[in-house]
Amino acid sequence: MNTLAIILARAGSQGLPNKNGLILAGKPMLQYTFDHALASTSITHTILSTDGPHLAQIAKHNNIPTILRPDDLATSTATVDAAARHALTEYEKQTSLTFGCIAILYGNVPVRPHDLTDRAINKLTETNCDSVQSVYPVEKNHPYWMKRVDDDSRLLMYQDNNIYRRQDLPPVYMLDGGVIALTRQSLQTTSPDQPHAFLGSDRRAIITQPHDVVDIDTAIDLKIAEAILSDQRQSI
Repeated sequence: MNTLAIILARAGSQGLPNKNGLILAGKPMLQYTFDHALASTSITHTILSTDGPHLAQIAKHNNIPTILRPDDLATSTATVDAAARHALTEYEKQTSLTFGCIAILYGNVPVRPHDLTDRAINKLTETNCDSVQSVYPVEKNHPYWMKRVDDDSRLLMYQDNNIYRRQDLPPVYMLDGGVIALTRQSLQTTSPDQPHAFLGSDRRAIITQPHDVVDIDTAIDLKIAEAILSDQRQSI
């Protein structure tokens, strides 16, 4: 079965301008996602979805086809699934191929476990579920330990509980943005009342650890990624 990695990378960014093209530890940020996809054994084809000619040029250097987005899919309000559907449809038209599994990868994630996408695709095919996403345990940011502040500045529990020790907290997980693996049928599913309809009804997870995946949105995220990549190079 053909499996397509769709790498999403807009040229614009409100937090960090041109973040997908920023040089990080010696190479463009987008290059790390290209390297990850090309090294994933479960991926048979890889494409880039972008509105940025300079990002398309990086893809060309990697022999990765680019699907240029129309203007309505190049805004900050364009949805992930809409951009991915467009890329899938256009690439299938160009190649006459059909893809049963799709992995959506964000171009602004330079740090991922090397086997992350393979794990997600394997979970998808082994369980026959609709989608798989990577998540990490929230630990000390657990909602049981979160607070809210009322109009009189009173500090109140966000969710009532009597748990004192971290070890007694029930497991809660956060999406890390590392990968979304899903079936072709799920990606093609849309509903005006359900923005996440494309993930299907049977949604599964693979678990990572904090900082296994770094999703770059801020300058602080960039520094964290630089530190992790530097440490990885030194340990090789």
